[in-house]
Amino acid sequence: MSEKSSNSSGSDEDVDPESGQPVELGGVLSKWTNYIHGWQDRWVVLKNNTLSYYKSEDEREYGCRGSLCLSKAIITPHEFDECRFDISVNDSVWYLRAEDPEHRLQWIDSIELHKAESGSGSESSLRRHGSMLSLTSAASGFSATSTSSKGHSLPEKLAEMETFRDILCRQVDTLQKYFDSCADGVSKDEFQRDRVVEEDEDDFPSSTRPDGDCLYNNNGSKEKLFPAANPKGMNGIDFKGEAITFKATTAGILSTLSHCIELMVKREDSWQKRLDKELEKRRRVEDAYKSALSELKKKSHYGGPDYEEGPNSLIKEDEFFDAVEAALDRQDKIEEQCQSDKVRKPRLTPVPPGDTYSTIGTHRFAEQVEEVVQNHMTYSLQDMGGDANWQLVVEEGEMKVYRREVEENGIVLDPLKATHAVKGVTGHELCHYFWDTDVRNDWETTIENFNVVETLSDNAVIVYQTHKRVWPASQRDVLYLSAIRKILATNESDPDTWLVCNFSVDHNNAQPTNRCVRAKINVAMICQTLVSPPEGNKEISRDNILCKITYVANVNPGGWAPASVLRAVAKREYPKFLKRFTGYVQDKTSGKPILF
Repeated sequence: MSEKSSNSSGSDEDVDPESGQPVELGGVLSKWTNYIHGWQDRWVVLKNNTLSYYKSEDEREYGCRGSLCLSKAIITPHEFDECRFDISVNDSVWYLRAEDPEHRLQWIDSIELHKAESGSGSESSLRRHGSMLSLTSAASGFSATSTSSKGHSLPEKLAEMETFRDILCRQVDTLQKYFDSCADGVSKDEFQRDRVVEEDEDDFPSSTRPDGDCLYNNNGSKEKLFPAANPKGMNGIDFKGEAITFKATTAGILSTLSHCIELMVKREDSWQKRLDKELEKRRRVEDAYKSALSELKKKSHYGGPDYEEGPNSLIKEDEFFDAVEAALDRQDKIEEQCQSDKVRKPRLTPVPPGDTYSTIGTHRFAEQVEEVVQNHMTYSLQDMGGDANWQLVVEEGEMKVYRREVEENGIVLDPLKATHAVKGVTGHELCHYFWDTDVRNDWETTIENFNVVETLSDNAVIVYQTHKRVWPASQRDVLYLSAIRKILATNESDPDTWLVCNFSVDHNNAQPTNRCVRAKINVAMICQTLVSPPEGNKEISRDNILCKITYVANVNPGGWAPASVLRAVAKREYPKFLKRFTGYVQDKTSGKPILF
């Protein structure tokens, strides 16, 4: 299950024409959660350089369940899975799957666009405010010029300093000429004023008005006189001396800077060698850090989707088996604890008369059921003695388990046959409890949940069930038709045969999903009851009956689990299943009337 919808504004345009920013993208992606729940659909939103996910679109108002900043994110399309891509930021990794390769490409392109926009945000800001930047640059031209030289070499810096020195010296010479001309003009003005005073010193006294530069005489006429010189004005400053001092100081500063630059040039080679050594040392440290971080990521994400069952799984075969065996051991302990704590309530499960199970049904699968039943009666009851293809893999008392190794396209399809003999129960009772869905959870410990999809008749139902996941194997589900039949013996000396057959079918109400691998099965429980005559006139008791069991299983597990692991698990689990089930039936029927 993967991306089903998106609310991006404009699927063909990745950038909003008005704001120039990447558009928001939202939709359903499958996200790897953990090794228990596997892939789960999540509502994922890409907005403002952030990738967030919610449990569903309707729950967005409750807040996101996680988010990633894409500035330093690494997007990695999966090498083999065309719908999957991974996003990693430091030690955080999201495993995502889209609906198809086209949607995966759309998500990757959008994420890369947001990531690129975040890296060039300052540049785009400058482009949008170009006029302001120009004004600022014009107002601080000298500072910008100095900053632009930051990356130049030392000889270039020295040449630049010499250029500034020449310019500064020319400016000082120009100022000196100006100051000299000002001083000459003041001297001439003083000389002219002294001459005018000498010529008029014997005339009538004149009155003066405090109106500035005009002097009125007795005739009422006025004449313009030169203003009186300020003793603290230009003649009070030694401009030439000041200029010489300024020039000498500036030259001293520049000379000192030039000397420092010369020293730095002489030491540049030695510093460069030291820098190269430090850079090489830092490179080695960074390589070691990256290598250690990569190993740490592999360990920290052990249990991610790359370590689950698959054609390119990173987990080794022996590690796969160890993980499966450990998970099965945990399930066994949990089941033992539950059985010890659970007080079984008696279930009233009415058993239809034997005649009901003897009839052939009239439902749409009736012919298929009859064909499967006849095949099992013909081939499953055959003796395996002398057949070299069958291997005896388990022998515990009356129980024997045989296997014939078959592989098709790398998938293990080993047919399995087990024989067993159980005292105190009949074939009818064993097949009834094996077929009855009301008591299925009482003895079956591998099922997570199941439900009856359709009831075809009194002796045939279609069942869908999912099995508990055993990491790193994928979770399995199965959809099958289960029918119980009584086959009457053709010879009076032979016992009747009870049979339950479970074989895979298709149904519109239970389609395969990506969450589970759909397994295909053809299983049969075949039972015959043998009665030993009681002593004297005693009634037949459970001590006088013995049920011979033949259990056959043809299972196509699907998926990519290693062959050695599947065979080892089958060898371990099938005997446990038979002992657990037959023990359950013995407990249920103990002290009750015998049902033939």
